[in-house]
Amino acid sequence: MLDDGPTLEVDLRGLSPDEWRARLDAIGDEHGYFLPIGADHSALFIDAGPKLLVTFEEASAIRRAPGARPRGFEMAAREGWSLLAFIADGPTWFRSDAMTWFVDRQVDDGFFEDFDSVLFHGSGMGGYAAGAYSVAAPGCRVLLHRPVATLEPAVAGWDRRDLGARRLDFTTRYGFAPEMVDAALAAWVVHDPLHAPDAMHAALFRRPNVTLLRAPLAGARLEQMLELMDATPRLLSAAMDGTLDRAEWGRIWRGRREIVPYARLLLRRAEGAGREDLSRRICRYGLQTSDAALYAPRARELGLAVEPQPAA
Repeated sequence: MLDDGPTLEVDLRGLSPDEWRARLDAIGDEHGYFLPIGADHSALFIDAGPKLLVTFEEASAIRRAPGARPRGFEMAAREGWSLLAFIADGPTWFRSDAMTWFVDRQVDDGFFEDFDSVLFHGSGMGGYAAGAYSVAAPGCRVLLHRPVATLEPAVAGWDRRDLGARRLDFTTRYGFAPEMVDAALAAWVVHDPLHAPDAMHAALFRRPNVTLLRAPLAGARLEQMLELMDATPRLLSAAMDGTLDRAEWGRIWRGRREIVPYARLLLRRAEGAGREDLSRRICRYGLQTSDAALYAPRARELGLAVEPQPAA
């Protein structure tokens, strides 16, 4: 573990893009490296311990995150994990010759073999990349949130969410993510089975080493909900250690009942189904939270007693 782990708990919010990148460069110089990979990607490596977390994130999403830090910083500081964070400057889908060359170079150098255990992780676009590049580390584990299998029109022409990405080549090396996870010791795909595009991509990850984990009603808010539940560290730890299964996921996902966004989603679905009894139960819960004012109008319509709300 890093002796000076708190260094990774720096707050990078409020910095310009150039200042933010300069801080990452300084952290890389201190603990490993920070390198550009072609024009649109970069890699931050933090050498902190025998377990390696490999993440794929977009720069704009990182800068909106708590502390504007890559996701693995917390695990590096708290658990003593090493971190290799790939950062994309835009919706590149991590498809470039430079990315392919860089990952190939790590394979040739035996980089991944230096660690006792390796976990590839990403969400959405990052989930695609984590699955696709995981083949570079045979025997690793893979945790994917809402991953895309491919955006090749011949395979996923039904996915209309990022039409501009269809100009990218998803057919060459590190291309079709579901095939690339074959070399993994285990892979987990967390998705909302009620969100059609995510469910259809998840269905393409049908390999014996893949476990599908259901997160109904999460939709595109999955990452936000996991953060509000403070569940991400626990989920990453279980995946890294290979103890993640459907029972453990059920225990983790049960925490959604305690966060307000899930109650709102459930209320919307209950109202759409005309289930007034369930809507009343949800409103009773909502009236006890800090978002009581949002539930009050609907609660009154359902005949519930509503305490007057204090003036703002």
